[in-house]
Amino acid sequence: MISILFEDTDVIAVDKPEGLAAIPERHPQGGSLLELLQAQRDEKLFVVHRIDKGTSGVIVFARNAQAHCFLNQQFEARQVEKVYLALVHGVVGEDTGVIDQPLRQCGSGRSAVDPQRGKASVTDFCVVERFTSHTLIEARPRTGRRHQIRVHLYHVGHPVSGDPLYGDSAIQRTFPRLMLHAQRLTLQLPSGAELTVETPASVTFTSLCQNLRGEKS
Repeated sequence: MISILFEDTDVIAVDKPEGLAAIPERHPQGGSLLELLQAQRDEKLFVVHRIDKGTSGVIVFARNAQAHCFLNQQFEARQVEKVYLALVHGVVGEDTGVIDQPLRQCGSGRSAVDPQRGKASVTDFCVVERFTSHTLIEARPRTGRRHQIRVHLYHVGHPVSGDPLYGDSAIQRTFPRLMLHAQRLTLQLPSGAELTVETPASVTFTSLCQNLRGEKS
């Protein structure tokens, strides 16, 4: 059962579990959030944005074509505020920072920093908590490129823990999941009201942070 965080006549916001694709994949394995939610609600939904399969947290779907167009325009105009929690490798020294590096998609399904051919990409971040050899940060992507937060953090030497694509694969495999969580989303509804939807990180995320916290004491 998919957890509903908010709904009205135009929009439905849900809590996506980690490991579940947001939309149908090219080689499907076990369905997708869109398919499961449409079956659960017995209605057609419209894709507005996506979060990676390994990422958990807030995702929004439109419930009609008009709302779909309205929300798409907000995302394209970068008017939607997105806040993520990420556990990264290494101790981040600065309390806040901005990663301003252009990104391009690669044929391998990965993305990479490319100053010549990449598209403008900016991620703000601030430190939430430092552990012995990891850091919990809050990331706010201003743009919406593929794997943006993951690639930007990898580029500055702090890959997201458990990331199967970026970082030392042997080390990354020791984590139970990609440690990235879409914590909060703020946008304007077609009704004109502002909506902020938030969901706490799952037990798989918080328990690992708690273990790291124990290592400090």
